[in-house]
Amino acid sequence: MPDPTAAPSEDYPVDERLPVLRETDLGRAKLLPDVDHDGGWLLTLDDTPQSYVDLGDPTHLEFEYTRRLGHLVDALDVPEDGRVDALHLGGGALTLPRYLAATRPGSRQRVVEVDGPLLDLVEQHLPWQGPGVDITAEVGDAREALATLARTAPGSLDLVVADVFHGSRTPGHLTSVEFLRLAAAV
Repeated sequence: MPDPTAAPSEDYPVDERLPVLRETDLGRAKLLPDVDHDGGWLLTLDDTPQSYVDLGDPTHLEFEYTRRLGHLVDALDVPEDGRVDALHLGGGALTLPRYLAATRPGSRQRVVEVDGPLLDLVEQHLPWQGPGVDITAEVGDAREALATLARTAPGSLDLVVADVFHGSRTPGHLTSVEFLRLAAAV
């Protein structure tokens, strides 16, 4: 049996849909294929579910909270072409950026994820780039990225999604009134 922590190779192609395990900066990440849904993958971090993506249908939002966020994105008052400029604070498996790319093609999106090895794992096994997809992902702290944008490009975004968790909690520096003011500024 192939080592699920090994990088893909001819002996272990990605399309075998085997679980992938990797230590990241914030804990032990697992990518688990959904055995009931072709193309579906669950990302956990220290056994806490973080993201679910469907590579064949990025509009499929498995978690209730992501469906609610998707409904809010759908209700945005946006330009006639439907494109939006979005900042995603927290990346996980990029569920919402994929959804936005599918439902509002041509949107420009920036993802800020604090866990670089997690972002590398997702990029390697669940790539998000494709025709018409403009998603840039980078490693960084959500609040610092937001503060920089508030200072250098106020009013430049149509949407800010704060989907940041450490385990099952949102970090305290992202729950303050000051953080909300920074989001409102951009």
